[in-house]
Amino acid sequence: MGEQHRGKRAARLVRWMLLVLLATGLATAAQADLMSRETIAQRFPAPLVVGERDAALPVWPIFQGGAQNQLVVWVFETTDLAPIPGFSGTPPDLLIALTPDGTFMGVSLLSHHEPVFLDGLGEEPLRHFLDQYQGKALGTPIKVGSNINSAEKSGSSAVYIDGVSKATASVLIINQSVLASAIKVAKAKLGLGGASSGPPARPDPDLYEPLDWNGLLASGLVAHVRVGNGEIEKAFVGTPGEGQDAATLGAPATSYIDLYVADALVPSTGRALLGDKVYGRYHDDLLADGHNALLVLSAGPWSPLGESWTPGSVPDRLAIRQSGLPVVVRDLAFDKPLAVKGAPPLDVMLLKIPAQAAFDPASAFEVVPHIERQKGLIYPERVARDFKQQVAFPASYYIRPAAEDTSAPAWMQAWHDQRMTLGILGAALALLTLGLAFQRRLTARPELFRLGRLAFLAFTLVFVGWYAQGQLSIVNLIGIVKAVTQTHDFGFLLFDPPTLTLWVFTLVTLVVWGRGVFCGWLCPFGAMQELIGEVARALRIPQWRVPPELDRWLRLAKYAVLVAILGAALHSTASAETAAEVEPFKTAITLVFVRHWPFVAYAVALLSINLFVYKSFCRYLCPLGAALAAGGKARQLDWIPRRQECGSPCKLCTVRCRYGAIDQKGKVDYDECFQCLDCVAIYYDKATCVPLVNAAKPAMTPRPARPKLEVVSR
Repeated sequence: MGEQHRGKRAARLVRWMLLVLLATGLATAAQADLMSRETIAQRFPAPLVVGERDAALPVWPIFQGGAQNQLVVWVFETTDLAPIPGFSGTPPDLLIALTPDGTFMGVSLLSHHEPVFLDGLGEEPLRHFLDQYQGKALGTPIKVGSNINSAEKSGSSAVYIDGVSKATASVLIINQSVLASAIKVAKAKLGLGGASSGPPARPDPDLYEPLDWNGLLASGLVAHVRVGNGEIEKAFVGTPGEGQDAATLGAPATSYIDLYVADALVPSTGRALLGDKVYGRYHDDLLADGHNALLVLSAGPWSPLGESWTPGSVPDRLAIRQSGLPVVVRDLAFDKPLAVKGAPPLDVMLLKIPAQAAFDPASAFEVVPHIERQKGLIYPERVARDFKQQVAFPASYYIRPAAEDTSAPAWMQAWHDQRMTLGILGAALALLTLGLAFQRRLTARPELFRLGRLAFLAFTLVFVGWYAQGQLSIVNLIGIVKAVTQTHDFGFLLFDPPTLTLWVFTLVTLVVWGRGVFCGWLCPFGAMQELIGEVARALRIPQWRVPPELDRWLRLAKYAVLVAILGAALHSTASAETAAEVEPFKTAITLVFVRHWPFVAYAVALLSINLFVYKSFCRYLCPLGAALAAGGKARQLDWIPRRQECGSPCKLCTVRCRYGAIDQKGKVDYDECFQCLDCVAIYYDKATCVPLVNAAKPAMTPRPARPKLEVVSR
């Protein structure tokens, strides 16, 4: 008894140490590892010159050396401008080089603590992911997806960069950090993105008046822009392109660029130019999803179509800009004649502007024809000029929604992309909840229940673990504690919907049933151990039952491991991540054993021990299990039924509990219970439960006494 009391006191001491660590926090807030002018200069050597770090915004200007000293690029760190925490609770630090026209010159990795890349996938996939930003325009919507089947992008003019398998949530966070920090610099230093505040205006659906071609021009619904031959020629003076077009030289007053621009979704404009039927189709397909459409009609010698024009592609001879940022457009391959009467012969181009471009048709924008000339045939010298033309439609034909932030947060993409996964996971959690709530019915047929439990564990391993990547980990807990004590930013959780869903479910069920809901049913590595244990049983591998005294002390080890990991976090995030490798989850579940051999050997060793000692890692080493057991103290319900005979004289449940969670007195230790429900099945089984079996036996009636025989003398 004295040894048992000492074990309980030691367990309480370890738990108190854990609570103290959680209360005091892990460390002070981490500061961005600011790069010095010297380190920047090493990355941008001569003839480039590093200017002084901006006093108002933490950015470095890089100049082209020489007499002109022209600004080449702005350089900045994401942790200075958009420190979005990753899954370790620490924001990744990236160095971004952004050109004055809003193009990414490059994005490079400075530091990170993303668990899936550390001693897992390695940094090479992450660096390859970042390389894809080079040459991308900030004004173009950049989405993490796949460039395979690019035909899909005819309906979305976003630029796709390839994600990283098994690291989808991490690269979504990184993409958000890159774009958020770059947009801040673009607005402050590049003069971009200064459009009107509030949501974009939309065409007024109730405002319609029948107009002919002249009426459209007079009302301003069709904007007319012209650039004369003389102006074109003047732009090329002093370049190899000067005098290369005889037609422009001979008639300087004649229009070379003669364009008409119209909003195809304004009812008065669209119905007049396209016809009611065609307008209705485009209206339903585009405007309902927040897209816009522009008609660009050309009458002069210059046409945006060009000789090598491919319908359905992005035009290369014409650009649309608004507030200094490029507006991504895509041709809709419109090949029908205009329905309006009175219009001159025109080349017709119908351009789609996606909703994510945030184009405001009621605000002024620029139509930018691009003209290229060349001199020479064999080794031609090429020179190009852009001719910006201002366009504005009458504001009276539009309505503007009330000012509010209508932009969808970046994490919404992850939830949208995984809606099917979340639906299946939600159905499984609902089924599990019903089963635990009606445990008597669930265990009414023990053999059928056993098969059903094994099927659910297989689902947990394959779907929750390997497919949905929903393995909860002590790394998640470190990130959460860090957010509580330091960053106060829990946004990183939203980028991993399956994991967040499981955390919420686990925390709710923790106060109802205890740690066993997750550890016994939803932990993929725990499911793997239990399935391997069933293989051991089928092969009749001898099982070693740990002696009770040793078992009590070994149970404390997981609390010590938890305290050690959180203690390591006091030193540094890297130390905590190294200590967290005691969990084999990343190796066995996240990376499916595709990892460096020491990690694989460690995971295989733990699974091998499990062949002889049932769920040994879960019971003795798992720091997450220790944290959940500590949190399970909030549980108020002793939900496993017990009888007066349990423990004395009946010890059947004590003997059969493979987790050692039922003591000799028949009491359940909920900190160690994995909620397998085996003891519940025994409790209600009239053929197995000893008290029920005894109660069913017929009562023993006393044998009647034999009558005494009297000897009668004759």
